[in-house]
Amino acid sequence: MKSILVHPPQQSIRAEIQLAASKSECNRALIINALTGFQSELTNISEARDSQTMLRLLNSDDAVADVIDAGTTMRFLTAYFAVTNQKKTMTGTPRMCERPIGILVDALRKLGADITYEKVEGYPPLQLNGFNYSGNNELTMRGDVSSQYISALLMIAPQLPAGLKIKLEGEVGSRPYIEMTLNQMAHFGIEYIADWEHNTLTIPAFKYQPKPYAIESDWSGASYWYSIVALAKDAEVELLGLKKNSLQGDSAIVDIMRHLGVESVFTDRGVLLTKIPAKASLGWDFTNCPDLAQTVAVVAAVKKIRLSLTGIESLKIKETDRVFALQQELKKLGSELKEVEKDHLYEVTTLTDIPTDPIPSIHTYDDHRMAMAFAPVGMVSDILIEEPGVVVKSYPGYWKDLAKVTTWEEV
Repeated sequence: MKSILVHPPQQSIRAEIQLAASKSECNRALIINALTGFQSELTNISEARDSQTMLRLLNSDDAVADVIDAGTTMRFLTAYFAVTNQKKTMTGTPRMCERPIGILVDALRKLGADITYEKVEGYPPLQLNGFNYSGNNELTMRGDVSSQYISALLMIAPQLPAGLKIKLEGEVGSRPYIEMTLNQMAHFGIEYIADWEHNTLTIPAFKYQPKPYAIESDWSGASYWYSIVALAKDAEVELLGLKKNSLQGDSAIVDIMRHLGVESVFTDRGVLLTKIPAKASLGWDFTNCPDLAQTVAVVAAVKKIRLSLTGIESLKIKETDRVFALQQELKKLGSELKEVEKDHLYEVTTLTDIPTDPIPSIHTYDDHRMAMAFAPVGMVSDILIEEPGVVVKSYPGYWKDLAKVTTWEEV
């Protein structure tokens, strides 16, 4: 598919959507299961390409592990293959090889991993040459780096002869993702001490206990349905498979979207979304839920809600530079994302109505979240989404599900 043209719905929206499984939960569960010797029964495994890539590489004896564009898969597998003394070449797409991994590699080296860079220092591709435990059981890391580095180290910590204590310096970003990792580890028998007052995480040496684990539906995927309800004239959508007390940081969408016109009522099957009046403005710190920023920015722009965003610095090193991508594509909707304070405060403002001639064509930058964040604009105006196949990374059934509430066509 080259592009998809989304049209506004011609009637009220009433739908039940069985969301895809969370790739964040799934990828952690897959690593932990591997550390149990593949003895746990995992259910609702994500069909997202990132998770399927993880599953494939965990079960492969190939000397080269190509993660494609999956950042979580790259970081988690680097730690897993290192501590399990496997010799592997870690590589991925050109963009993946532009995403930094030096902080994780430095930490693994201190623990005893022999890792070399094949091209550029601090970036993939990497060569893992084995593991000889150094005796070091304490690490100090910046807290504002990708939580995926920290989670990767936490999951392998019980395998180390003396466990591991991690001291996080400065502000801790994406803390819910770290807590998700710790909670999943606890499910498999690992005790831990999380001292958030002093930002230290202590994991004793212990053997993971095989247990059944059911992976929750994906709150990141749910966020696009919140957008649909927020932007549609009349909509009521029940999202199946979500939990009120979720481990996923992106469940923050419940509170965010209450300001943007969506109420959430939890049911015994998931959560029911209904429309309520929206606020005129919103300020939100996305430090703990950066993957929601694109979704929220687009909704605010279309609804002409003044939005202030902080905590989105990490978006610059995702699948694409998401801050730049948002700035470019919001212009096509008659809006702008302005940097008010460098690398800190941003504002979304609406300058004009969405143009209709020509129909805005949204470039997706090989980024699944750009496609899914902008498609709900089709609730109010025709919108063209370029390279729509990128959604396979996290929500392969997105377009099929969208067809349940409105019409779209390939062009």
